[in-house]
Amino acid sequence: MVKTAVVTGASSGIGAAITARLAKDGYRVLAVARRADRLAEVAERTGATPYVLDVTDSEAVARFAATVDRCDVLVNNAGGAFDAATLEAADPEVWRHSFDVNVLGTLHVTRALLTALLAARGATVVTMNSTAGTSVYEGGGSYTAAKHAAHALTGTLRLELAGRPVRVVEIAPGMVRTEEFALNRFAGDAGKAAAVYADVDRPLTAEDIAECVGFTVGLPIHVNIDQLVVRPLAQAAQHKLHRGPLFEGETAR
Repeated sequence: MVKTAVVTGASSGIGAAITARLAKDGYRVLAVARRADRLAEVAERTGATPYVLDVTDSEAVARFAATVDRCDVLVNNAGGAFDAATLEAADPEVWRHSFDVNVLGTLHVTRALLTALLAARGATVVTMNSTAGTSVYEGGGSYTAAKHAAHALTGTLRLELAGRPVRVVEIAPGMVRTEEFALNRFAGDAGKAAAVYADVDRPLTAEDIAECVGFTVGLPIHVNIDQLVVRPLAQAAQHKLHRGPLFEGETAR
């Protein structure tokens, strides 16, 4: 029987790459996202089944879940950073939106699909989190607070499902260069977005993270990767980033 994977935030970046990877691995992928046009392009390219959905809408999520007859893998990828403001300058509405997408969206989808995941008798829930879920930095309050909450949600779910046949995996990437993440954080300011990655030799790509998802869900079902932290070689820690070439005789790329 063909296994089914649900991927949220599938219309671009990491979500689109995960959709492509799981489809390549033979899954029937249900690709979920808000933007119908971008989602249609991903579906055409990967063979996934598109479903337009805002994960912050619990009623819409419940309606979607009612259409899912099988779920072997759930990848909670929908999320993002929406400002770079200090706490002094913080907009509570931005914080609310950050929690709605990164935390409550994950909660809505996981709860709605849990019956199907348990019925699969050997399913995996993957939460796409961030190194921001275990560390903090200036100007990152709304994002790091939400990702800390997502980290807590994932760990709690793993404890509560102990003894039942569902693995719970958290993947925590460091610096990943995608087309939209930094742009969204800086309200579309391309200069500020580009400065994040300036002279960093080979930040992670969306495809790198998709490889991590493929690895964790492809392991024998008794093997659970609780948390996989993955960074580019140029980033030793949240505040330790090398800018410049990593290898003598090369330029950063």
